[in-house]
Amino acid sequence: MSETQAAGRPELFGWEFAADPYPAYAWLRTHEPVHRTRLPSGVEAWLVTRYADARQTLADPRLSKNPVHHAADEAGRSRTGIPGERSAGLMTHLLNIDPPDHTRLRRLVSKAFTPRRVAQFAPRVQELTDGLIDGFAGRGEADLIHEFAFPLPIYAICDLLGVPREDQDDFRDWAGMMIRHGGGPRGGVARSVKKMRNYLAELIHRKRADLGDDLISGLIRASDHGEHLTEEEAAAMCFVLLFAGFETTVNLIGNGTYALLRNPAERARLQRALAEGDEALLDTGIEELLRYDGPVEMATWRYATEPLRIGGADIAAGDPVLVVLAAADRDPERFDGPDRLDLARTDNQHLGYGHGIHYCIGAPLARLEGKAALATLLTRLPDLRLGTEPEELRWRGGLIMRGLRTLPVEFTPERDQGAKKVSGPPFSFTGTDDTSIM
Repeated sequence: MSETQAAGRPELFGWEFAADPYPAYAWLRTHEPVHRTRLPSGVEAWLVTRYADARQTLADPRLSKNPVHHAADEAGRSRTGIPGERSAGLMTHLLNIDPPDHTRLRRLVSKAFTPRRVAQFAPRVQELTDGLIDGFAGRGEADLIHEFAFPLPIYAICDLLGVPREDQDDFRDWAGMMIRHGGGPRGGVARSVKKMRNYLAELIHRKRADLGDDLISGLIRASDHGEHLTEEEAAAMCFVLLFAGFETTVNLIGNGTYALLRNPAERARLQRALAEGDEALLDTGIEELLRYDGPVEMATWRYATEPLRIGGADIAAGDPVLVVLAAADRDPERFDGPDRLDLARTDNQHLGYGHGIHYCIGAPLARLEGKAALATLLTRLPDLRLGTEPEELRWRGGLIMRGLRTLPVEFTPERDQGAKKVSGPPFSFTGTDDTSIM
């Protein structure tokens, strides 16, 4: 790299970068598409930023998800992954293992968490969506993160898992700790993770004696019918489904709403389509929002099991590799006008939920919740607008997820909520049993 290029290298991971990382990622794609950097945690890792390299890297079997392959010492390994999962005994989940264990556990979840099951859950998602909007629709103002985007996926995933209603506020508190402090000190998050782990272990024990029609019961049934699932694996599986199933959706709703508010022509286009009962733009629109400013900035950790070459860079065995989904999904070599929001974009094979065997298992549920949330917000609160200047907004720190801390909005208060509330889902969700997308 020339001295001129080195002098122009952008600063990464500061507050200015968090607010808008896309110019920095554009520079990296052009000058250092596979870039070695020291992360705020002190860990050194490679960032993969071009679409073609990213897609190939996500499916490369020479990159392990298991942190045992990280060349760092134990202290270094503890600075990767989900805070608190190691001390809480929650390491044996889908984000940390490789085949054949990954294949076995994913097959178990696929039996209990199919797109068809998600489709059957649509009325409950709509009920939750309307109930949360009811809580602030008459006020004329709200913080859409804390009052809407955050509680919706928490209550939804709790219902799917089979967490009793009387315990769900505890889950909301624990998840809130993870959201608030995910980019800061790991101790507070670790304590919440440990509380969640203890509760899940007890809930699994109770479910064995009284199976229901929920995801945890489905995992137990699958295990009892010949598939081996230890109690530790079951707790870790439920934990990662909760962790991956709520924060991605919080950010999809928050980032998506913010993008629509910053692009009024596209927002009006979607509102017209919804008013006319045209669901096609909502379908393509969700995919475009996932590409344009998606909920997952970087794919979860990978570690080279042998020396390999990515995008012209030599990666040593044991090196951590982070695929920057946000950079890949703005690559002009793959997307026409990548910095433009186009809700009707059809050639949109984005990497917002990953690629390959680790494709996000909660993607069908996140899409369902995102569509319900955005369609209902725009229908019930048609003049929704930002309640602050964009530069006043703050983004949460952290590597993997990308999301707003708050999203204050204003709107004309609903005077007759009963008359304005939609009577059912403002869209359809057609599930299949194609577990390849799980």
